[in-house]
Amino acid sequence: MQAAWVSSLPLELLQRVFLVAVVVASLAVARFLSDGPRWGDVLRRRLVLGVPWGTLLTIFGVLLVYWVVQGGWANPRDPVVIPYRSWSYFYPVGMLVAGFGHSGVGHITGNLLATAAFAPIVEYAVGHYPTERGSQSFTSLSTDPYARVLVVPVGSVVAGLFTGFFSLGPVIGFSGVVFAYFGFAMVTRPLLAVVGLVASDVVSLAYRAFRYPYITRESQPGFFTPWWADVAIQGHAIGILLGAVLGIAFLRRRGEHPNPLHLWVAALLFGVSENLWAIYRPVGASEFGLFRAVGTAITFLFAAFVASAVAASDRPLLPAISWFDLPSRRETAMQAVVVLLVALSVSAVPFGVASVDGDLPEEAETVEVRDYTVTYVENVPNQYVPGIEFSVEVFGRDIGLDTREVSNVRSSGVVVLSEPRGIWIEAVSKGRLTFLGNAEVWVGGVGWREPVYASRDGWSLQGNGSAYKVYLRGEGERRKLAYRTDAVTAAPTVAGRNVSIRPTGQGFDLLVDRGNRTLGRAPIPARWNETTVGGLTLNRTKRSLFAIRNDTRVQVAQRQVPQARQNN
Repeated sequence: MQAAWVSSLPLELLQRVFLVAVVVASLAVARFLSDGPRWGDVLRRRLVLGVPWGTLLTIFGVLLVYWVVQGGWANPRDPVVIPYRSWSYFYPVGMLVAGFGHSGVGHITGNLLATAAFAPIVEYAVGHYPTERGSQSFTSLSTDPYARVLVVPVGSVVAGLFTGFFSLGPVIGFSGVVFAYFGFAMVTRPLLAVVGLVASDVVSLAYRAFRYPYITRESQPGFFTPWWADVAIQGHAIGILLGAVLGIAFLRRRGEHPNPLHLWVAALLFGVSENLWAIYRPVGASEFGLFRAVGTAITFLFAAFVASAVAASDRPLLPAISWFDLPSRRETAMQAVVVLLVALSVSAVPFGVASVDGDLPEEAETVEVRDYTVTYVENVPNQYVPGIEFSVEVFGRDIGLDTREVSNVRSSGVVVLSEPRGIWIEAVSKGRLTFLGNAEVWVGGVGWREPVYASRDGWSLQGNGSAYKVYLRGEGERRKLAYRTDAVTAAPTVAGRNVSIRPTGQGFDLLVDRGNRTLGRAPIPARWNETTVGGLTLNRTKRSLFAIRNDTRVQVAQRQVPQARQNN
């Protein structure tokens, strides 16, 4: 009976129970083998009841933004993202929310797991109880343990606003704050920071193993951009630099001096592990360039400067000059870190003051949702990436630069535009829509959200590309033909005749021509039917189209099926 009861339990439940039991047992063994003080006693000396309350409050706050502001409670896999990116200083909502919002479940899960690993180290370093000699708890606001619990949440808000306002481009995510946690932890508690780096991977693995105990995968087509092209490298960099600067100031205030070698190793390991070396730039609509060697060199340089800012000597950097006081080596390194932080932050300002003018192709059909315009375009200049315009008057003449005129960054796909919000984004690329066949784009604002649906339909012409069209539809509206290609001609000829397909508002038409003269035109027949056009019989099977003349039968076209649905 017992064996039958066990076999009736779901396999995934058994695996979860097994995982939890083994993890708890392993932690118990580690505690039993430890000769040092009890973990709880160590934590209680620094934290109220030994609990990182500030970290828990921060995690809850980020979840509230996702659940309430972005609508993730009702739609956890489809939060509203577009209006909450850091678009423009003239649209403060995006700037205020960007540092705390997320693009989906995987995004927020990864950042919160990292927060759970690194924020407690920051909270432990600061402590809920004052450590200065002669100080006592509850004598002032700065010594009140319950007030000090708020240091991490308040610091997280400040860091989130900083990374939101000074991140390069329309980013979204809490990762800038997570990097600030590590920057602070790396400087103040380098060994614990390295432990947190490993612990973050362990916690992430345990979470994924519990949520998905058993998975299967098979080879299938996919649509991907390079992983490093999805990294907000500048936002991560200013986050870790901000944390490092605050950590250095904290150490100086307390007179603490961590081991510089430990600090150098921690900075280097984190820079490599978290891909701070992945410096890239867009070079086309779907092409990116990675500066791997330069990025790796900068990672080593960063580790050296941070370690020097904490532990270098107070001797002058160069031999003393009688009439000029030179800064010490430590001060020089510290100034270099601060200058780098300021330079990277200021580099985002032109994007924050950039504007979009709403120029779209005259023939473009659009879907209007309040102040949003959604359309489909191909090979048009991206108005946001190069949207920096500079002008100054010198001796009565305007001298300026509009990078829109020289940029080669162009966009193809479903575009969302909102001039009042400074938004211009390729929400679904041409390649992704081709791969998926259908996509939805969520627009909205505080308290509302609305989808716009896009679909693509087309035929591949033998040896000569595709004829296709794209439809857009707002919620509860009829679909609109937003884009269609010109007629596309198949490469094979039959009896001296060419077969072309032209997208129309209702479907697709067949055209048969010889030389420059059109011999006939008719709609593509339904499945398993045929029609005669211009002296050719056009026979359609389920997905293929054949041109027939006497004993000659040639395939001229194939109905396109999105790759994402080819196995269905």
